Amino acid sequence: KTYGGASTYIPMKVNQAGVIPIIFASSLLYLPVLASTIIHSTWLTNFVNNNLSNQNHISWWYVGSYFTLIIFFTYFYTAITFNPADVADNMKKYGGFIPGIRPGKPTSDYLSHILTRITLPGAMFLGAIAVLPFIAQGAWKVQSFPF
Repeated sequence: KTYGGASTYIPMKVNQAGVIPIIFASSLLYLPVLASTIIHSTWLTNFVNNNLSNQNHISWWYVGSYFTLIIFFTYFYTAITFNPADVADNMKKYGGFIPGIRPGKPTSDYLSHILTRITLPGAMFLGAIAVLPFIAQGAWKVQSFPF
């Protein structure tokens, strides 16, 4: 809608979820480590040390799982926090519309489609930023970074 000669827009973020998916993914990958310290099972401890522990070496299984979980939790958290039906109802109530899209359910479907499309680049970037230290650590063969 145009107000005073200026057009308005719907503020949809590329990374709607923020840093929450990184926290969720880290927590989920830490659960087997916690279980291995509580249970004291030899096979579980060996599995955790070889695949999930990032203390001694970099496991590509860990990095891939971390990246995948971040993408999953980005979509999951975005679906929880952003409700396109509410935005479409508010737009309809206040007289706003998207040109070429009917108010109501078509607007909600359009917003959901757009949000799904812009979430993927944000999720990929968030995952890349999160695994970059592990990749750099493996590439330069350093134990840890000083920061």
